[in-house]
Amino acid sequence: MGIEGPFWRAIAVFRVASLVYAGVLLVQHDGYARPVMGWFVLSLMALWTAASIFAYSVEALRGWPLLVIDMLVTLACLLASPYVEGPYQYAEGVMPLPATWIAGPVLAWAVYGGRRLGALGAAIVAAADVWLRVRTPEAPVLINGAVLLFLSGVVVGHVARLAKQAEERMQRAAEMEAAQRERDRLSRGIHDSVLQVLALVQRRGQELGGEAAELGRLAGEQEAALRDLISLRPAPSGDLRSLLTRYGSATVTVSTPATPIVLPPATAAEVAAAVGAALDNVRTHVGPDARAWVFAEQEEDCVIVSVRDEGNGIPPGRLEEAERDGRMGVAQSIKGRIADAGGTVTIITAPGEGTELEIRIPAGGNT
Repeated sequence: MGIEGPFWRAIAVFRVASLVYAGVLLVQHDGYARPVMGWFVLSLMALWTAASIFAYSVEALRGWPLLVIDMLVTLACLLASPYVEGPYQYAEGVMPLPATWIAGPVLAWAVYGGRRLGALGAAIVAAADVWLRVRTPEAPVLINGAVLLFLSGVVVGHVARLAKQAEERMQRAAEMEAAQRERDRLSRGIHDSVLQVLALVQRRGQELGGEAAELGRLAGEQEAALRDLISLRPAPSGDLRSLLTRYGSATVTVSTPATPIVLPPATAAEVAAAVGAALDNVRTHVGPDARAWVFAEQEEDCVIVSVRDEGNGIPPGRLEEAERDGRMGVAQSIKGRIADAGGTVTIITAPGEGTELEIRIPAGGNT
């Protein structure tokens, strides 16, 4: 049942206590004007109290059908109260038979859907209560109950939503801790095997020289990249900074802020994929050893990511020609992704001065 369990148990206790209070009112007023009708309504309230306590305790049953039935039964008991009370309803200070019991569905709606749904449930019950009083001129019109219902729905809904969010954060923290333990276990195994082999290849390649030296250099780069990978800590979901740093290598320099750049997870993944496509273009058109720089920064209303290379630039009309020939790398892999994410792409290039691709994404993602 999770964090919601105590809320549903508290509502169950409230329903039982309210039912007992309704019974006390019925006895206190000698069954009101129509005792038979009064005991019938009280019996219906008791049956629904037992049924609702059981239904809300089963997670699979909690949903709109149960919430609607709960509200309808409560409204039926409330609307029947004037026929039970008779002349008693005109007396100031006399509580209707359902009394506080009518707050049960309001609290249930609040726990299930938060403060907005709690306020809606309170508005429905309060409207029915006020309507009963307005339609009878002799009955005093009091709004105290309506105000208390509204405050209860909003406050309980807000607290329930905060509790759910806290539970989700605790769950994510537990998952991150478990992932880090697994990462530490794997890193120990990698350190004892793969990293040592790569270090040996690098050292022996440098000793042998020639083509072996090149293999040694590549092994050294992979060793450094692998060490960075296994040393990374789990990043917040949607942290663009952590996604971009994975592109760093001997030929790609990644510069990001010290703090996470948080976007909606899907948006962050699309931006990172577009940057990867841009780096692929650098390796393809400039050369596998070409240097490239990735810069990321977060402004107040947007996130800016740029990819710059040291190539000869893009000749005028080359991108349009490639798109006409069906080569959709820039059009789809980069511009298409960013457009779907709600951002824009600007390409700055000049002959002999390299190319810079600038991506701008709204700070909140595609909203």
